[in-house]
Amino acid sequence: MAACGTTSWSYTAKSHTPIPPPHHPTYDLVKVVRDALEEDAGGLGDVTTLATIPANTQAVATFLAKADGVLAGLAVADLVFEMVDPSLEVTWTASDGTAVTAGTRFGVVRGRALSILVAERIALNFMQRMSGIATATAEMVKAAEGSCTKVLETRKTVPGLRLLDKWAVLIGGGSNHRMGLYDMMMIKDNHVMAAGGISAAITGAEAYIKSQNLVGMCVEVETRTLEEVDEVVGLLTAANACKGTARDGSSACTTHVTRWGNLAETEASGNVTLSSISTIAATGVDFVSVGALTHSVIALDISLKIVTI
Repeated sequence: MAACGTTSWSYTAKSHTPIPPPHHPTYDLVKVVRDALEEDAGGLGDVTTLATIPANTQAVATFLAKADGVLAGLAVADLVFEMVDPSLEVTWTASDGTAVTAGTRFGVVRGRALSILVAERIALNFMQRMSGIATATAEMVKAAEGSCTKVLETRKTVPGLRLLDKWAVLIGGGSNHRMGLYDMMMIKDNHVMAAGGISAAITGAEAYIKSQNLVGMCVEVETRTLEEVDEVVGLLTAANACKGTARDGSSACTTHVTRWGNLAETEASGNVTLSSISTIAATGVDFVSVGALTHSVIALDISLKIVTI
């Protein structure tokens, strides 16, 4: 079964989707879902379902959480079912961001059994990954409670799923780092090496911002030593200094934060875990970025159980 003629999608706040996605200027969620459906169909469709299920069979399928976690991706599941068969009726009894326990039933799909089965795995794949990210994010946010530190993800996302991965972080209570290469300058160790040093990299960044009239473009500079912090503090102008990133662990993080003062926001990154984030947050750092939120996802176990009517 081919996807329907849905050509565009825009976020609409609903009771089960209260958290909007982050902005991306070119991301096409319809294409992402269509590609997933077409990859699954392989040009022939669901041969098992076509062979075994009469076309007019009606069914009800129930979403079941098989582990504790935080739900995410309900809007994406809505789109999957709509693109497979607009006549399917999807009803949710929970929402993005809801904490569920194993055994929780939180949604129902009604309509043609054939359509439900075609959509099932793609809808679950999106939901399970996004819910896994939201769950991990919620755990990190809880571990940092009592501080003003915000939890961020990184660009270590699955190609093609960047917006969905970052949306799941928001649903889990975190905040978003830059979306891509276009919305923030981030000078890392490889940039410093290729540019010929921190001074050359920062000078080039500020000159490019001015020449391209990139009003509001932030510069983040990754530092590994206190000497590098001192060099950056002496170079960056207050107008473009948005963040300084410390990568040498919590032992030096307090000193990093002190050296930056009010010049810029501070961010700590590098092998951050649930057991270390509270210590890092206690240094007063503004942000902690956690690549594992998206590159080491443990999917939330969710099933869809169908009965005919």
